[in-house]
Amino acid sequence: MEERLLAILRLALKYNATDIHFNMKFTDVEIFMRIDGIPKKVKAKIGDDKLIRYLQYLANLDIGNLTKPQTGQFEMEVDDTILSLRFAVVNTYNLTSAVLRILNSSLRIDADSLSGKKNQNEFFKELLRKENGLILFAGPTGSGKTTTLYTLLKSVKDEVIYTIEDPIEVYNDDFVQLQINEKIGFDYENGIKQIMRHDPDIIMIGEIRDDKAARMAVRAANTGHLVVSTIHASSAASAISRMTDLGVNESHLYEMLLCIVYQRMIIDRKSEKRVIYEVMDRKEIEYFRTHKKNSSSFISVDDQIEKGLKDGIY
Repeated sequence: MEERLLAILRLALKYNATDIHFNMKFTDVEIFMRIDGIPKKVKAKIGDDKLIRYLQYLANLDIGNLTKPQTGQFEMEVDDTILSLRFAVVNTYNLTSAVLRILNSSLRIDADSLSGKKNQNEFFKELLRKENGLILFAGPTGSGKTTTLYTLLKSVKDEVIYTIEDPIEVYNDDFVQLQINEKIGFDYENGIKQIMRHDPDIIMIGEIRDDKAARMAVRAANTGHLVVSTIHASSAASAISRMTDLGVNESHLYEMLLCIVYQRMIIDRKSEKRVIYEVMDRKEIEYFRTHKKNSSSFISVDDQIEKGLKDGIY
């Protein structure tokens, strides 16, 4: 099973796949990978029906419990590369569906290659040299915002970085990483309170998706720390609305917000992945605050994509 799993992972790395899906009816297994958002079928072999149980074992899941969805994480070395992997499985009366996600498949890039624009990469790196405030990385699911954030954090030198995540997506020995555990009462509020006692330079919140995480992100920034996080939003401006919808005081948010980096991933004319960024810096955030729904001074991602397609850039 180990050799078969290694072969599948090598194939996934070769084609830059992020997810490997397993669907099993009785002993019939269908395997496919998601490559550039498109599912590509992998030819199954005899014995592949045992892969799901093997992955459950590696992810430390309860193999005997078939009644509830389960998720676990583990690491595996593939050709001198340590992969961080998350395995999720769900069972119905006639089907087992599982997904193996390669969490760090995109982290072979560095901060100088995030954007095709050198000045934009320098701007991103300079952001994490700020002493305090809140920086949000926004975008839809699958846009790569977590990859952008981790890549920039890896580029930071001589700073104490604490993360609080649910779950920890990519393990890094250079960070102190804490994982949310609601069962024992370790939530975002308690986690950030503990982190601030250790005098970190940067606090990373894996994703803001509830009111507790949103309020604690602003509160931590207000205590003189640099806080970075990701949030689902449809534009840079809508990230502000998303935060206020989660109960954050609007005036406090504007006071602490340093920058919003919104991104979308597209497939260009060369069939290659390209990330397009929309950035609202402090000046533009203030402009938006005073003008609200009137036209802003920044160029949106949609405008960039439309112009790029028209000009033949993408």
